[in-house]
Amino acid sequence: MPPDSVTYRVPVNTPAGEPRRPPFDAAAARRLREALGMTPAHVAYGIAAAFGLRITPETVASWERAESSPTEAELTALAGALWCAPGELLGAPGTLREYRLALGLAPADLALRIGMEAGAYERLEAGGTWHGNDRQAAALAEVLRLPLPALLRFTGRDGKLAELLTSAATTRWQAYVRPVGKLVPLPKPQLQDVLQALHAEYQTTMAATLHWGDGGSAEESGRAGRAFLADIVAEFWARAGGRES
Repeated sequence: MPPDSVTYRVPVNTPAGEPRRPPFDAAAARRLREALGMTPAHVAYGIAAAFGLRITPETVASWERAESSPTEAELTALAGALWCAPGELLGAPGTLREYRLALGLAPADLALRIGMEAGAYERLEAGGTWHGNDRQAAALAEVLRLPLPALLRFTGRDGKLAELLTSAATTRWQAYVRPVGKLVPLPKPQLQDVLQALHAEYQTTMAATLHWGDGGSAEESGRAGRAFLADIVAEFWARAGGRES
């Protein structure tokens, strides 16, 4: 029997010509099928009858064993056959495409709902740069139910956040409460607490490596400080309570 929770994710570098395969929750697919009293053959028949996709019962069973995973079109058809939303068959979304797919939205439909030209949205989903405005960003977050860390990442503002947090940790954190607040709409007292904590931890890290007995050095301190700053956005979200889930 497969484990209780398996997410199948294909490599990031999908070979040219290969269809995109979203993260797939194999255990959820099995549970949903069994709850309906269906066999893999029933599921395969339902997919063919309703969506015209020729899927064998062996392929359905392979998906449930996490030996392979459906393409986007196959996942949509599988959700239809199992009477569920596509999101119920997905693992945790990580890309803009996966958030959209979880809600069963076509790219053109999402573009229309956020007030963006369809081609521009599709370029964004393919890895392009965000050129939308604040209103479109807010609509994107609302429609896709994006957590704040994901919204900043998809709209290209996580780099700016990293710059501000680095400055806050290495200089006077008080000067960065307002700039960070413009990117991250959290209560001011919470932002103050988080920035102060990041500043204190960075300074402690630098001081500790300089006082590791006789072996301490500025070079070691620099390495420790750079390592801390490299993960400062993740540290910020961990302290601020932001999660991409």
